[in-house]
Amino acid sequence: MKGRSFSEVMAGALVLLVTAGFLFYALNNSGRSGFSGPGVTLSAKFDRIDGLAPGADVRVAGVKVGSVVDQRIDPQSFLAVLTMRIDGSLQIPSDSSAEIASEGLLGGRFVSLVPGGSDRILANGGEITITQSAISLESLLGRFIFSMTEAPSAATNRGAAEPTLPSLGTPAQP
Repeated sequence: MKGRSFSEVMAGALVLLVTAGFLFYALNNSGRSGFSGPGVTLSAKFDRIDGLAPGADVRVAGVKVGSVVDQRIDPQSFLAVLTMRIDGSLQIPSDSSAEIASEGLLGGRFVSLVPGGSDRILANGGEITITQSAISLESLLGRFIFSMTEAPSAATNRGAAEPTLPSLGTPAQP
């Protein structure tokens, strides 16, 4: 009985050790463990940041170069302010733009940086002033459906509003 319970405990310990190893490997090789190393903190203001959360990717040309650290509302302008941590080895020009993009039709959102051509480089704590907000797929779909339902009813109403001509067989009333 003692030998059997000791072997069960050892098997359980081995399973836990292997699970911890897989978890460690997954965190280190997935690119989701967080940005580490020297970096630059930048901010940008957007009208809308629908579906973007802290921890979302920041990409240049589709390559992850950082992540969103914080989001808040500017109390004066009521714009969403994103704070991003970018790889310190990149020199982002001051006329660069930031846009909120989608990974696919149902995918998550990320910030896409489009480098500009300026010789001035954004320093730590700098702000990206050229931004494009998130496009709401639900809003676009709703507008499309609304416009399609309005088109047939508008054509029907126009047909009823057209004047009718009196028939030739009926005399006109003075």
